[in-house]
Amino acid sequence: MTQAKNGDTVRVHYTGRLEDGTVFDSSVNRGPLQFTLGEGLLIPGFEQAVIGMSPGESKTAEVSADQAYGPHREEMVVEIDRQEFPSHFQPEVGQQLQIPQPDGRITRLTVTEVSDQKVTLDANHPLAGKDLTFDIHLLEIV
Repeated sequence: MTQAKNGDTVRVHYTGRLEDGTVFDSSVNRGPLQFTLGEGLLIPGFEQAVIGMSPGESKTAEVSADQAYGPHREEMVVEIDRQEFPSHFQPEVGQQLQIPQPDGRITRLTVTEVSDQKVTLDANHPLAGKDLTFDIHLLEIV
């Protein structure tokens, strides 16, 4: 039976869970994910888990933080004086901000703490530092 290898375009269904079992993403109600193995568009641990699978096969893969979104880096957490924000801005914990950069890229930040004087912003990916579990079903090699 054919097995998925680098360079193959595959279609999979997946469900991603945190260590406590919380589902953070799933393709099951959206339609399958199609990607080419080896292009590096997905986290390395997910791609590695699909390599060697055959169409119709399902598996559960444990992906460590270093093979997912990397470690949570403290240097990507900043504390800003409230007075630096526009007066109409009312920050709330969990709020997502998008800041355009001079090179055209967008930096995504999450408000993690709010006080009368300071707002703490985190530029880490929300899943940085977390080990992930994926239930993967390889539908086909396109």
